[in-house]
Amino acid sequence: MRAAVLVDVNRIEVRDVPVQPPASHEVLVRVAAVGLCGTDLHIVQGHGNYNTDDRGRILPLRTHPQILGHEIAGVVEEVGAGVGDVRVGDRVIVDQGRTCVSEHREPVCEYCATGDSHQCEHYAEHGITGPPGGFADMITVPAANTVRIAGDLSPEQSALAEPLGCIVHSSEMIARARARYPLGRAGETHGVRSILVCGGGPAGLLFVQYLRNVLGYDGLLLVSEPNARRRALAERFGAETVDPSSTDIVEAVAERTKGRRAELLLECTGSGALFKQIPALVRKQATVVMYGHGHTGVELGVMNNLQFMEPTLVSPAGASGGHDATGRPLTYAQALGLVESGAIDVQSLITHRYRSLDSVPAAFAGDHRLPDYVKGVVVL
Repeated sequence: MRAAVLVDVNRIEVRDVPVQPPASHEVLVRVAAVGLCGTDLHIVQGHGNYNTDDRGRILPLRTHPQILGHEIAGVVEEVGAGVGDVRVGDRVIVDQGRTCVSEHREPVCEYCATGDSHQCEHYAEHGITGPPGGFADMITVPAANTVRIAGDLSPEQSALAEPLGCIVHSSEMIARARARYPLGRAGETHGVRSILVCGGGPAGLLFVQYLRNVLGYDGLLLVSEPNARRRALAERFGAETVDPSSTDIVEAVAERTKGRRAELLLECTGSGALFKQIPALVRKQATVVMYGHGHTGVELGVMNNLQFMEPTLVSPAGASGGHDATGRPLTYAQALGLVESGAIDVQSLITHRYRSLDSVPAAFAGDHRLPDYVKGVVVL
């Protein structure tokens, strides 16, 4: 089969690679769509590498090339001998994380036992930590990592259930935190009354929709985003916006919050420089969610003033959650249901479609910097 392989920083080659036949508990999925994520971008650019050895030492791309892509929808092509609840032809989304539950390991580790699956003691993640991802014709994953698409949702929309699952998990972590200004779950009271989302990319826009449409948050929701198209989407989804390239964001936040500043800040930019401004944007003992990845170009001293304010720092990763009776990930199922029901609009986020693996290198060459770019999806 063919795959787009990251062989070095900013160097992707389309190559023939072997298909891995499914083991007894696995299935082979033909990829139909895979989203381009900010995590993919910063790995390609050399700002992060999560492929490490058993001692946590980074394995260089030159000696350990990677197939990225973890927002995956496809069709089951083959099932392992021990799989009884997945059929060839099933349309599915993929949880890219291999855990104790999906690998049928007994006993499960302490993290899997508490629903923190992305922190599994034996965790491996397709397209992130070394196992091959979705920028390929096919991918082999545990059968329990697939969630069936019930309706006629398109593959490109289905693939975006993964980033939405990350938002669901992040919101759950915020709700679990013992913060001064709590953000509750659906139907619960929200103690926070002013939220600042830094970055109106896919994550920021999904947060806006989830806060308004699922959690029922009705307080101030402000999005800081320099791109006009993304600001327009944020406003359509129920946020107020500010352009930090033409407006002093610190002054704007102070004005909109009547001097209180934000009680909850969602950092969705991956910009290290932003951390210099956060202390002036948030209230003392605010909650700061470190959602973005790939921060570079600043030294750790930027955290000094923030630490002095005693914030609650929340650092979510992936779409962790519990499992149903068959071992399938509940967070992914919930996210897919929100997309299928129309509660969350992902279609409006997709601005760029790439129709072959040959287009993947060009997709990472700079399209994400175009003024009309919000989200790219490879559709095979």
